[in-house]
Amino acid sequence: MNKIKKTAFLVFGVCILALGCASAANKADNPAEPLPGKQAKAIVYFTEDITPEGLVKIYDKVGVNIKGKTAIKIHTGEPNGPNIIPRDMVKALQAHVPNSNLVETNTYYKGARHNTKDHLETIKTNGWDFCEVDIMDADGAVMLPINGGKHFKEISVGKNLLNYDSMIALTHFKGHAMGGFGGSLKNISIGCADGKIGKKMMHEKSMQSKDESWSVSGAAFQENMVEGGKAVTDFFGDNIVYINVLRNMSVDCDCAGVGAAEPKTRNIGILASTDILAVDQASVDMVYALPDEESHDLKERIESREGLRQLSYMKELGMGNNEYELVNID
Repeated sequence: MNKIKKTAFLVFGVCILALGCASAANKADNPAEPLPGKQAKAIVYFTEDITPEGLVKIYDKVGVNIKGKTAIKIHTGEPNGPNIIPRDMVKALQAHVPNSNLVETNTYYKGARHNTKDHLETIKTNGWDFCEVDIMDADGAVMLPINGGKHFKEISVGKNLLNYDSMIALTHFKGHAMGGFGGSLKNISIGCADGKIGKKMMHEKSMQSKDESWSVSGAAFQENMVEGGKAVTDFFGDNIVYINVLRNMSVDCDCAGVGAAEPKTRNIGILASTDILAVDQASVDMVYALPDEESHDLKERIESREGLRQLSYMKELGMGNNEYELVNID
């Protein structure tokens, strides 16, 4: 076994051991079925093959309900960002999924993706123009309801979201300046909210104030993001899947572009699930299972922003299962 495969196998093994303990008694009583009243574990597929072939293979494990017009939600990133998902991987997946195209929204912050004209130029610069890229808020926004939210009853999203039957959340898992980490939840929440209203709702305490930009932080911001994400998961129902690519995991988001901190964490692989909480929980767990010299900075970023609140609040809102079984497809 070569060194790369050995280290990836060790990380996978550590996660299996650490996460299997909570349900060990249940499995001993009945390894085939959960006990009455117990929720079955979610399935999270894993491959260490971070290639176009690996991405297509793992998508095929979860994509059974992806049909009709399909949005592949990516993070286009700032110009020449070094850590975005490789274009050949995204291109292979898009070609593999019938009637699909990439989707994004404009940013809340002032930058190279703040308006549609500049965003389209960034898309060309970063090589995403191999197919249609639908900037969903280019022509406005619509409100989606949020069931069970305590902060919002609805959230503003790019109106073109309504044109799609299915969604693939294709996410570069990494750190984030405010979220602590950016996984599938952040990708469909902040990522589908329109730049003028939806993102402002999540980031500011008052929609009327001009002096409160970025005024929401910590646990409150995480909860805002989760509620925004729930609107999207509820909209698509069973017709949405989540793929996290654990590669080039800087503490900074792809919003930082060329200014992103150098990643200290090894490339781990790709995770995929039909359960948004399970895939983000598994991604965090795999990072936390790494040696401290690799995981310290990313863990510090997550915890200093109360990023783990994303996971606990998703569970509270019934968005998924934080108990899962990792299935290695290699």
